Amino acid sequence: MKRKNLLLLAVLPLMATAQPLTQYVDPRIGSGDHGHVFVGANVPFGMVNAGPTQIESGWDWCSGYHESGTKIVGFAQTHLSGTGCSDLGDVAIMPAIKDIGLSRKGLATTFSHEQEEVRPGYYSIVLPESGIRTEITTTQRSAMYRISYPEGAHRHLYVDLENGIDDDLVWGRMQQIDPYTYVGYRISHGWANVQHCYFVMRLSQKSRIYEQATMKSKRADGPAPIYHLQVTSSSEPLLVNIALSPVSEANAAANLKAEAFKHGVPIDFDTMRAAADAAWNRELGRVQATFQNDRDRRIFYTAMYHFMVAPQTWDDVNGDWRGADNNVYRTTKPVVAVNDSPVGSSNYLTTLSLWDTYRAAAPLSTIILPEMMPSIATTYLRIFREQGKLPVWHLMSQETDCMVGCPAVPVLADLLLKGYVRDSLDVWKAISSSLLMDERGLDDMKRLSYVANDHHGGSLSMSLEYMLADWAGVQAGKAILAAKGQDDDIQRTVEYLDQRAHSYPQLYDPRVGFLRSKNIQGEFNGIDNFNPAHQTGDYTEGNPWQYLWLVPHDVDGLMQMLGGREIAVKRLDDLFNADSQLNDEANPDITGLIGQYAHGNEPSHHTAYLYALLGQPRKTAKIVHQIQRELYTDQPAGLCGNEDVGQMSAWYILSALGFYQVEPCGGRYVMGSPLIKEATLHVGHGKTFTIRTHDLSEKAFYIKRVLLNGQPLPACSTFSSCTEKLPKGYAAPFILRHEDIVRGGTLDIYMSK
Repeated sequence: MKRKNLLLLAVLPLMATAQPLTQYVDPRIGSGDHGHVFVGANVPFGMVNAGPTQIESGWDWCSGYHESGTKIVGFAQTHLSGTGCSDLGDVAIMPAIKDIGLSRKGLATTFSHEQEEVRPGYYSIVLPESGIRTEITTTQRSAMYRISYPEGAHRHLYVDLENGIDDDLVWGRMQQIDPYTYVGYRISHGWANVQHCYFVMRLSQKSRIYEQATMKSKRADGPAPIYHLQVTSSSEPLLVNIALSPVSEANAAANLKAEAFKHGVPIDFDTMRAAADAAWNRELGRVQATFQNDRDRRIFYTAMYHFMVAPQTWDDVNGDWRGADNNVYRTTKPVVAVNDSPVGSSNYLTTLSLWDTYRAAAPLSTIILPEMMPSIATTYLRIFREQGKLPVWHLMSQETDCMVGCPAVPVLADLLLKGYVRDSLDVWKAISSSLLMDERGLDDMKRLSYVANDHHGGSLSMSLEYMLADWAGVQAGKAILAAKGQDDDIQRTVEYLDQRAHSYPQLYDPRVGFLRSKNIQGEFNGIDNFNPAHQTGDYTEGNPWQYLWLVPHDVDGLMQMLGGREIAVKRLDDLFNADSQLNDEANPDITGLIGQYAHGNEPSHHTAYLYALLGQPRKTAKIVHQIQRELYTDQPAGLCGNEDVGQMSAWYILSALGFYQVEPCGGRYVMGSPLIKEATLHVGHGKTFTIRTHDLSEKAFYIKRVLLNGQPLPACSTFSSCTEKLPKGYAAPFILRHEDIVRGGTLDIYMSK
């Protein structure tokens, strides 16, 4: 099958929309406080995030941009969005009207937010010191700049390969091919080790390299240049096309030809901008929703936008990609876009923030991005073959090993259970091999069924994350056995992982009533001066309050461990009512506090829904509604923690629709408190699932009854039983299943005060 041009596909609507949804997106939401979001131009899941990089650095500049920033140092082609670590900022350009010097300080120029315009697929700014207007738009693998110099001004353009965002250049080079065209590469070391970024840059007017810096790189002898270009005078704006490739300069040129040209003629800026806008409208339209007010609509569609920044395309138009082993591969299958999805059926993807996104972003994707799921599974399996384990936190073909656990296992198991993968034995090999390794504390899991605190920092968090991944692996193994028949090797592994998955009670310290780490002898640390609000090295980005509840795979078992239903509910009450004071050593990610519940970081994201599974669905509704109203706003400080590559936004999207997947995989959604008046979800194969709320108001946010396709949706006291009777004073929650959604239909939710 011949591969279609993704730029042309971008203008084809997935479904009809009554009005452009991009008008409700404000990319500045999350650019203040600690949101760390990308601000610039991109298309859904694109390789290129092109936009301004500020001169400031530090934790709040992980994306290269923060609302409080004062100077722009260049417009780079790659940026992260919402992460807790910095990197990228590759191949930056900066226009000027005079010689400003070959240094980062010289490139920096002041700017004003009043002179910025930011919309999905488009960024524009007028720099007051020079009067230059720079506009940016993108395709999947390229950016186009329209640079309007003041009339009569000299035209200078600087290309900075030396400076990224908190990374070190290993080697960089750019050379001129003809009066209009340059090629080069930037190989750097940062959060991701040995990043390869190749590029081609084409100008609409003649130019020449006037001078270049020959500074020494920090990791190797050789040039680390900033290039100063002089551009021919013209009354027309300067157009600059820059395409990237992880593989080679030649592939970057092919990417540019495929996406920025039509019949050999360059696509003009406004056409490309319109295509980017159409691509965003199509993807945002996967959920067409109405709300009680404009504020909720802005927050929701901005969340949809942020959710679709990543994972990012990381292969070329010819199917080449750079693997985790740093070798170059080419797919044996055509990279064919499916149903006009921006990501084809076998793309190689990057920016896999899995410790964050397995919780909500991945399940949401299985509902509204079904065409993308084959590429997710294909990427994970390719990475497994390339590095011998499933990805942990993959960036630019590199394994960062950031965060704890085996977070790809719940995602891959979820895809298997929901029917999105065919090669189940390949999936099982990847899952089981990754869980049975001897690295990153897994050797302790084999010997002790927990990670020892005298071997690893964050050991309690590591243990719990491995246990829930073990449980997800068990569900995948059981599904394979049910489909393919008895296999003794799989059966033994399933039984072993199941034992590990349920070994968390041994980490419960009854002296203090919290889960705690043990040493290799099986001993807890002492309890002198123990305070659950104070972080210790045993908890990754959290404290004992938050990690007590990280057993989403066995809520009934957690309840019994705590002493029964009544005590478990009381302990949840204590969590949300505790003093929010933290000590000076608390991790900065512990934010968005309601009591000691920390919505600004991912381990807490399922916790409000535990009330429902313990028989108190009204308490779930109350807390979820409070989070929606207090911890998400439509201002730059509108996120209470790092966006974390779509996870914070995905929580809001799912919760606004009225449900959340508490278990790590499997598609059983606990209903909470919807915000939408009506929403139509496009769930694949031409099917839609419509959610309608009745009698919803600011005070009526509790679910009274639910009809699925006109029939009562039963309230189930557990995931497995809708007949078990609960004690007096308790009520069963409504459980929605994945198959109910993807087969299409209508869900009517009746609300009460």
